Amino acid sequence: MTSTSAGSDPWRVGLLFSRSGYLRFTQSEHFFGAALAIKEINERGGVLGRPVEVIAYDPQSDPHLYREFAERLLVEDGISVIFGCSSSAERKAVLSSIERRNGLLWYPSFYEGFEYSPNVIYTGACPNQNSFPLANFIVAKLARRVFLMGSDYIYPRETNRIMRDLIETQGGTVVGEVYGPPTGDPAWIRRTVDEIARLADNGPLTVFSTLVGTPSHDFYRLVHAEGLTARGVAMTSLTLAEGEVRAIGADVCAGHITSATYFASLPGQASDRFRRSFEAEYGDRATPSQWSASSYAQVLLFAAALERCGTLDTQRLADAAQGLGVDAPEGPVRIDSDNNHAWLTPRIAAACRDGSFEILWQGREPVKPDPYLSSTSFRAKWIDAVEEA
Repeated sequence: MTSTSAGSDPWRVGLLFSRSGYLRFTQSEHFFGAALAIKEINERGGVLGRPVEVIAYDPQSDPHLYREFAERLLVEDGISVIFGCSSSAERKAVLSSIERRNGLLWYPSFYEGFEYSPNVIYTGACPNQNSFPLANFIVAKLARRVFLMGSDYIYPRETNRIMRDLIETQGGTVVGEVYGPPTGDPAWIRRTVDEIARLADNGPLTVFSTLVGTPSHDFYRLVHAEGLTARGVAMTSLTLAEGEVRAIGADVCAGHITSATYFASLPGQASDRFRRSFEAEYGDRATPSQWSASSYAQVLLFAAALERCGTLDTQRLADAAQGLGVDAPEGPVRIDSDNNHAWLTPRIAAACRDGSFEILWQGREPVKPDPYLSSTSFRAKWIDAVEEA
């Protein structure tokens, strides 16, 4: 599909993020970041003198609705460019439609890797940009006995498969691995917390959680209520961010470790500008996070690619994005011409009692994405290869 009409006709794009359902917290932030970038672009005169117009749907955290709304955007609405999806289940649900209809999906979330499509621009972190440094940090700085847990779908299982290999290669031991229903089960959460407590009786323990959405809120609250972090259980994840810390409770999350490419406490002009704009647009209690920063950055990349090629034709727009870089809130972000993924800077931070994150370590420079883990060593000592923030 191509949009090449002349004059001031808008560039029409789709937003496909859930504003309701069990993933509403993270995906609303994705939506806010993308919407803010589009607003700022339009206030500057649009792209090549034409505004960006949005058609948005709320798939309600349901992969089946993602597929339905993607088809609607591509066929009924005549949209070829979609910013959307957060979980891998959602991305997988729309991928066949995106490829069959020759659309272009801009996917902002970190994920488990091992995927490439010419119809997708992946701007979130690959495992070598978040899991690898976190595994090294766990073994070097926390507890070598590690308990893996998560929601039962592709992202947690694949991420934990990689994390197990990393932990064991670097001298740690995986002492358990469990999965629960993605939409939550209080009885399963209770059993899991009891199992963690039992394992903690035998010595220092790190929990690596790939539990997502509102079920993770219940889990973290119960961990806190049972005093497990006070007993020295280290809580780590790739998903905990500022918005969810506020929703769960800053005291509950204090000390939890997250690996991400952006935190609102990150210094620098681009981060400061993004934080001020985000809070001005959404209120002083709205704090940007990795979720909103990643979707904001990918809209900037889209606008730069569109300015370069002047068309929404999928092939020409995707080609224009190759090697393209922007100064994003998280720092320099560039699309790798080999694999449609982004060069990003890994960071590790701890949640504080005021709801912010203290950045503990960060990469010296953006890391080349390696979605198939074809060149990244599982034995690499990331802590030696990063500098204190």
